Amino acid sequence: MDVLSQLVQSLAVYAIPVIFAITLHEAAHGYAAKVFGDSTAWMLGRVSLNPLRHVDPMGTIVVPVVMLVGSIMAGTAGMLFGWAKPVPVNFGALRKPKAHMFWVAAAGPLANLVQAVAWGAFYRVAAGWNEGFLLEVAKAGFIVNIGLMVINLLPVLPLDGGRIVFSILPNRLARPYGRLEPYGFPILLVLVFLHMQTGILDPLINGTGRAFLRLLGLGG
Repeated sequence: MDVLSQLVQSLAVYAIPVIFAITLHEAAHGYAAKVFGDSTAWMLGRVSLNPLRHVDPMGTIVVPVVMLVGSIMAGTAGMLFGWAKPVPVNFGALRKPKAHMFWVAAAGPLANLVQAVAWGAFYRVAAGWNEGFLLEVAKAGFIVNIGLMVINLLPVLPLDGGRIVFSILPNRLARPYGRLEPYGFPILLVLVFLHMQTGILDPLINGTGRAFLRLLGLGG
């Protein structure tokens, strides 16, 4: 199978899971922010299930496709990396800014956890239909959401995990920790590069995936 055929096949399998994963992740952030007092995302129409409101052309389409082509040509599974347009949150507008930051940040990974469980359950149902394509889509949905959840929970600002850590640190530690945010994206790029070379994130992502597979009774 040539590269183009493999790319089309992979896109057909991953398109729906990825669209749902990023859309519900970002919408969850915006909804949680509104619940706790900040209506910025709501007023901008970002609390929406319309994926077009969350897609970043470079981060959601170009970068993942380029990485997918690279992994196909290299004959490896490779971790796909990308991003959506961040939902704007005015943390100062939250009723309890530091405390409520925890729930706003956690809402995105929680949305991915719920989806991972849902895709796992769907896999169990689809297994009885003997539909190979649906099984592949369900598997992709589980993998994408577990990966997105784990990566976003890394304690690196401005990732959700970094926001969560900031929210639970005492103020004397939170302030210096917050000053690291400008370096967060370069740190993340280094982590992704190292992962592509050594698979350093695989144990964390795979271990989390296996744990939830066991909980769902799917082995692992």
